[in-house]
Amino acid sequence: MTVVGPFGLSVRDQALEADVQTGLSAVEAGLLDATKSEVPFITDAAQHLVKAGGKRFRPLLVMLAARFGDPYAPGVVPSAVVVELTHLATLYHDDVMDEADVRRGVPSANARWGNSVAVLTGDFLFARASHILADLGPEAVRIQAEAFERLVTGQILETAGPRDGRAPVEHYLDVMAGKTGSLVAVSCRFGAMMSGADERAVGVLTQYGERLGVAFQLADDVLDIASDSHESGKTPGTDLREGIPTLPVLLVRAQAEEHGLPEDLELVELLDGDLTDDARHAEALARLRVHPALEQARRDTVRYAEEARALLAPLPDCAAKAALEELCDAVVHRAG
Repeated sequence: MTVVGPFGLSVRDQALEADVQTGLSAVEAGLLDATKSEVPFITDAAQHLVKAGGKRFRPLLVMLAARFGDPYAPGVVPSAVVVELTHLATLYHDDVMDEADVRRGVPSANARWGNSVAVLTGDFLFARASHILADLGPEAVRIQAEAFERLVTGQILETAGPRDGRAPVEHYLDVMAGKTGSLVAVSCRFGAMMSGADERAVGVLTQYGERLGVAFQLADDVLDIASDSHESGKTPGTDLREGIPTLPVLLVRAQAEEHGLPEDLELVELLDGDLTDDARHAEALARLRVHPALEQARRDTVRYAEEARALLAPLPDCAAKAALEELCDAVVHRAG
């Protein structure tokens, strides 16, 4: 058994492992090349998060999805670079909106250079992704544009909040499908499409990616509350402290509204207070960790991961399919 990719994904096929590692190395080189500029300052800012590392979750999915066609087709690696550049660009913008100080264990770009530089660097990465994408054909451009629209729509809906009468939890899951699921789905779609896989496989893998992406985000929500050390480099309760809504918190609010239990109402009052205060933050975190809402969030994470796994059933049995199934297990394992 060998290990590759995010969460210690085990790949039991040596040929697959070697190919995936080779592909990811090519993606890494492509990311560094795509983030170079004639202006050294721009290069430093654009490569800030590239060099900080990361799971390379989306490029890994491109590589695995490509195994259902020709994994060595010329468009596979560039498409993986495109999705990772797009993802990185959104992180620069997210950190500005969230006023985050740390990303992947290093100072965020906005903390280091200010908001304006962070936003413009994100725009620079989007431009570089578009430049690569143009060489992959009009269909790839259209797919990426649709996914990017969904991603931005999800971000706007998150900022705007649920419309009157819409359940906040339902709204949040729709937001996650747009913000996270859309680009993960495109990663699988590009891998399959660029490899020349048949239309059925492309469709299956796209749907798989959508659900896996949501499961991945929900696992992060659980980790923010439940973990002692956060894989993203953030300390536990970072989203909680910054007032970013996550599924466990939304479930607590929903239960408080539905049942009106005194302990739930007290917890909601605590969550509505100043969580930059260390004592209040620690109390909120401790109470959330023993609240049934956290277990419900875990169950929702498992549900999305199991839906993703079930979607793979029509695909032929092979090492890549086994690895994609194991990714579902890995996401669930992260959520505990």
